[in-house]
Amino acid sequence: MSDRPNPFSEIEQLIDEFTQFGSPLDRSVAVDVIDADDDIVVAVDLPGRDPDGIDVKLADNRTLHVEAGTLATDHEGRYVTRERPTDAIERTVQLPAAVDEEGTEASYDRGVLTVRLPKLTGSGDGTEIPVN
Repeated sequence: MSDRPNPFSEIEQLIDEFTQFGSPLDRSVAVDVIDADDDIVVAVDLPGRDPDGIDVKLADNRTLHVEAGTLATDHEGRYVTRERPTDAIERTVQLPAAVDEEGTEASYDRGVLTVRLPKLTGSGDGTEIPVN
């Protein structure tokens, strides 16, 4: 057995402190991606956000990027517990299939952003090239 100190003890202590009260690193945006028959449906939890402050972009046929501005907090008093994120939120989602930007729809209802993206039509296996 060695008497040398654990070189990772300070890092382990820091991680314990972060996870004890809810880590700021753990504040990811909850996302569901559903592969429906002809569509990909993405549901993003954005409670309390202003719909005008939500930006949704399709970067290519398989990457969806969602941003939501800072949550306004105008409560009087001192917070005893504060777990809901108020910072600007950003999330990029890789889609399981290529989608067509035509016909894409986004709606925001009861704190959930729902984006419906129609899949590209065709076999998706590429174009067959005959060999001579």
